[in-house]
Amino acid sequence: MELLWRIAQVIIPVFLIVALGFLYCRRAQPDLRGFNRVVLDVLTPLLVYTGLASREFRIAEHGTLLVGGALLTLFAGVLAWGLSRATRTDPRTLVPVVMFSNSGNMGLPLALLAFGPAGFGAAVALFSISNIIHFSLGARITSAHASTRELLLSPMMIASALGFASAAIGVRPPDVVFTGMKMLGDAMLPLMLFSLGARLTMLKREDIPRGLLGAFARPVIGLAVGLPLAWALGLEGAARAQLLLFAALPPAVMQFLLAERYEQEPERVAAMILLGNALAVVFVPLALAISL
Repeated sequence: MELLWRIAQVIIPVFLIVALGFLYCRRAQPDLRGFNRVVLDVLTPLLVYTGLASREFRIAEHGTLLVGGALLTLFAGVLAWGLSRATRTDPRTLVPVVMFSNSGNMGLPLALLAFGPAGFGAAVALFSISNIIHFSLGARITSAHASTRELLLSPMMIASALGFASAAIGVRPPDVVFTGMKMLGDAMLPLMLFSLGARLTMLKREDIPRGLLGAFARPVIGLAVGLPLAWALGLEGAARAQLLLFAALPPAVMQFLLAERYEQEPERVAAMILLGNALAVVFVPLALAISL
């Protein structure tokens, strides 16, 4: 009973904000393009930088976890490629959906509630590692014509590089500046959840059959890789829980933007992502029950 209450304390606030975003945007149908641009170009880079550069995050203590996150992403891609061949699905559509989890919109708020400020830096680092692979290898998988250089020079990637550098050498802006940056970055967490709820209004009944494969494959393959990987790397306690939560998250919303940019079956990718995020209500509590 205590475990169920602990899981409820983590997931209820997250899904409450998602539900509010869904209900409001279904009724009001606002244009969120400018809102999403600010979140992506300003608030998210600030959250990434301050999470990595904070005094609570010590990169040396989380090295094994970060290696685990990178290996999980790559191994999931290998299994997804085999699944795409078995199901005769275009690997450029399915493989990135399975490789990359929604470690930003959903993963960061969940990690903050589950592990507190002391573990939040590690979640930001996993998010950053995932983004680096996503905007390089993931973009090339989605399209042979992807401009990796352009993606790697995005504000989020620059913030990740600066954040890891600050964590490594222990240099960061003065506290009076850092506090303002952190306040703006922290605002990203509820705003991204609200935005995720808004995106779920796009899910239509006819999207369910074509989205089921990717929606289920992302967390199932993630956990199938994450459980033995955590054991092989000797991860225990909070580090093991962080990796398993990262493994069980739904597909990354960012992949829809790449699929749309490179015209790689964006409607099918959107169905996989939206349905996968709806199914998070099943797989996230499962991961927390296994790990907490």
